[in-house]
This record gives sequence, C-alpha cells and structure tokens, in this order.
Amino acid sequence: MSSEITIKVENLSKCYHIYDKPRDRLMQMLACGRRQYFREFWALKDVSFEIKKGETVGIIGRNGSGKSTLLQMICGTLNTTSGSILTNGRIAALLELGSGFNPEFTGRENVYMNASVLGLNRQEIDARFNDIGAFADIGDFIDQPVKTYSSGMIVRLAFSVAINVDPEILIVDEALSVGDELFQRKCFSRIEAIRSRDATILFVSHSGSHIVELCDYAIMLDAGEKLAMGEPKSIIGKYQKLIYAPQDKRSSIREDIRLSANGDKHLLMALNAKQAASQMDARKLAAENEPDEFFDPNLKPQSTLGYESHGAYIDSPEILTLCGEKVNCLKRGNTYRYVYKVGFTRGATNVRFGMLIKTASGLELGGAVSAPSIAQGIQYVAEGSTISIEFRFTCNLNPGPYYLNAGVYGILLEEEIFLHRVLDICMFKVMPVADNTSTAIFDFNCVADIELINNGVHLEKQEKM
Repeated sequence: MSSEITIKVENLSKCYHIYDKPRDRLMQMLACGRRQYFREFWALKDVSFEIKKGETVGIIGRNGSGKSTLLQMICGTLNTTSGSILTNGRIAALLELGSGFNPEFTGRENVYMNASVLGLNRQEIDARFNDIGAFADIGDFIDQPVKTYSSGMIVRLAFSVAINVDPEILIVDEALSVGDELFQRKCFSRIEAIRSRDATILFVSHSGSHIVELCDYAIMLDAGEKLAMGEPKSIIGKYQKLIYAPQDKRSSIREDIRLSANGDKHLLMALNAKQAASQMDARKLAAENEPDEFFDPNLKPQSTLGYESHGAYIDSPEILTLCGEKVNCLKRGNTYRYVYKVGFTRGATNVRFGMLIKTASGLELGGAVSAPSIAQGIQYVAEGSTISIEFRFTCNLNPGPYYLNAGVYGILLEEEIFLHRVLDICMFKVMPVADNTSTAIFDFNCVADIELINNGVHLEKQEKM
C-alpha cells in the first residue's frame, strides 16, 4: 500500500446470522452445514474506498446503514465476513461513549489504561496527563469511579484521551454530538489542529453541517451499501433528499443516487486536482447535484402550540412555490408563499395578520404584519367570514430546520390583542448549498475583496463571491 494511503477498504462485507430461537444455534452446530437454521443480515455489502494521508472524511447514512459496523472493522474490534482492510499509522478511536472504560476504575486509572492501549508508555502518559485533564474539564471527578460519571463526562474524558495521543488516524463515531456548545467548539478546534499535522480523520455524524464544515469529502451508506462518495455538500444534499422523500419514491431516488455515484467521483477528482477544471466548472457541476425543492409529508412540527381563540381560528398553513406547488424543503435564494386561512366565529375590527420565522432553538429571525398600524388594518370582518392570507418571503437562510408562526390581531376592549395565534404551526428545511461561503443563519450575500500588497505596492486584487 502506498505511503500516501492511510486507509484502504476493498470489497468489505459483514454478515450476521439471525436465529429466531436460541435452540436454532445448537441445531446449526449439529447440522454440520446440511441445513441452515438462520437468516442472513448483511450489515455491509461490498464496500470499497481509499483515504489518503491528511484527509478528513465523513460518513453519513440512516440508522442501520452500517456506519458503526464499518468503523469497528477498520479499528479491528469486529471481524470481517469478506474483503480486506489495510491501515497505515497509529489509530485512536472513539466508537462508543466510554468504550473500553472500566466503570469501577477512576477516571485517572482509565486514562492510563486507555492511553497505554493506544500505544503510549508510562512516561508519555505522565507528560500528557495534565493536558488530557484540562481538555476533559471534569474537575475532581477525575479521581472518582467512572460509574459515577454522566454520559457527557465519559465522552469528554474518552475524547480527550483519543486526541492527546497524537493519532495518525482518528476515528470518531457520533461523539461530536455530545456535550455543550463550548465543549463542541473545543472538539472542532482540536480536530483542526490534528488535521494541520496531516493526520487522517474518519468520523460518523448525522449532522450535515459538521460534515460540510470539517470534511474534504463524504461517503453515504444506505442499507449496508456505499451509495455515493464525493464533495460533502453534494452528498448531504442527496442524503437529505433521500431521507425526506415520500416513502413511495425512496426506491427510485436511491437508484438515482447510486447511478450518479460515478459523477460524484468525477466531481471529487475535479475538486482535488487543481489543474483539472476551473473553479466555475466545479461550482456548476456541484450545483447540478443539488436536489430541487420538494414536499416531505413526514416533516411536521412536534412543538405546535395554539393560543386561546377570541373569535378567530387559524387553519390550513402551507408553503407554496410561486407556481403554487406545495413544498417544505426549500432552496436558498428562492421566493416562496406562506399561506394560511383564518375563520371568524364573531365579528372583529381593525384586523391584521402576522407571520414569524424562528430557528429550532426558538430564536426569532424575522417576519411581517399585513398592515403597519392598527388603523390600517381591515376595519371590520363579519361573523362567519373566512380570509386567506399570503406572505411572500425570499429564503435567505442557510441550510437547517426552521419554524413558522401565524397570528391574527384585532381590537377587544379597545386594545389590540391576538384573536388567535399558533406557534410552530409550520416547519421547513433549507437544503444544503454547493460551494457555500455564507456562515451562521442568514445569507447577507457578502463579497470578499482580497488585495495583495507588497512594500506598499498593490500587486493583485481578487474578488471572492
């Protein structure tokens, strides 16, 4: 194997034997191969890929797709059924919360035990122990039995050990999703430092943003098969299109992703080979892989909360394209119509309507009302009336989930109140964007001008979109 290749997986498969009854295992032993008393479950089927030194690769897929099985076989904690795995370098792995920790030992004792398994001697562990303890930041619990730890404390300590042994290959299974925001930021910062030392990083995550932020490319697994491998944004877009597709269309979408796998490979080669294609060509090819806006019937808010009605009720919320197609998986930059209906069970005066967009954490991003003042609202709405309201909005949000509120205002006892309001009545997702340079929540269409100055002489100016 070339010294530039740190992980090489060829035609890897893993099959489990599923027995319906415990006695079937005994019957299988006695049958000597003449009869089969088990069912085969293929956790992985004919998976192949190579990872070069210094690359960071993300693996994404639905639960049960074979992600953790793959990592366990690369680490050597699980035997293969067929195929081969070759690795080149010291491996540090964080496969499960505190895997390898003895719950009866203290944190300090587990640090020494785990670090020695990862290849450090006593003197090396002594020299790094303070750094391990500082990163884990669990205080005096370091000298308490691990069985007294919370799951967050366990993963903090386990992650701290793994990243402080100077791994040449770091393998992480979902550990980045554990812990508070400060700890996650520390993890990302340390991973960047490990990357800068040309270490290879392979990690599983259900977070598309983590994979897009950290990875050079991504691998998508589904039902034990490698469906696609390529540029992270393209792969995340395909993955989200698959998981949010209606059940009756998933098979055809899955087949489309499989057939486009070669296109992903070509895209990856184009991105990595500086002389292969211009940046504009790469953007165009990546954009072609972005899924179109669509409606996912399973994308429903679970946090809907309605206010008490005062003679009005909100109903039938939906998001439409300008052509009238119902959608809830949106493309950044497009304009949409947010529509809902309000029925009136009694007459109302000075009526206005409102909408509000929020993040999943409840941060209010912005919205609108149908009239700027009470006096400019609808003067009178008769009992039994139904009004349809439409707000047009341009989706300038970065990828992620968002929620919509709806409200109707009116005058009651000479004061404007909500005649009805419903929180989180509608939900939508903004899909991944190819070559995204925008950060945080909003896309402000920022443009960077870069000018090279040498000894006061302006040599070159570049504009970055």
